[in-house]
Amino acid sequence: MLQYPVAAPTGGGLLGSVSASVGPGGVSLGGAAGGAAVKRPVPQSQVPTVLFVWGPGRILPVKVTNLSVTEKLYDGLLNPTHAEATISLRVLTPDELEYVTGPLKDIAKAVYAYSQGLRQVLALANLANSAESIIGMLPL
Repeated sequence: MLQYPVAAPTGGGLLGSVSASVGPGGVSLGGAAGGAAVKRPVPQSQVPTVLFVWGPGRILPVKVTNLSVTEKLYDGLLNPTHAEATISLRVLTPDELEYVTGPLKDIAKAVYAYSQGLRQVLALANLANSAESIIGMLPL
């Protein structure tokens, strides 16, 4: 369910949104028969927000782009007992986080900012270590 879009929380599902797009008298999307066309936005759907937690310093909002499960071993009743899973994730950017809705919106923005800040601090620390290493290699 992490890969598949769900209807926006405001509407009554896809069927309700599509039927609401059909105007009176059977006018369908974009048609103008017998009066002014009613402009309604296209129903939106959104993939659920996922927080990938891989330690205290690695918490990121991600989108699941691919999930593959390969069953390797089976028991006597052909129930899988060993499987390999491959998952592909894409980190959501701050621009994409502007369009996130739901209870995780503020949390997703906060953990992204936290992770980016931590990465910048670690990059500066690594830069200081590199400078010390270079100074240590110079002949005095």
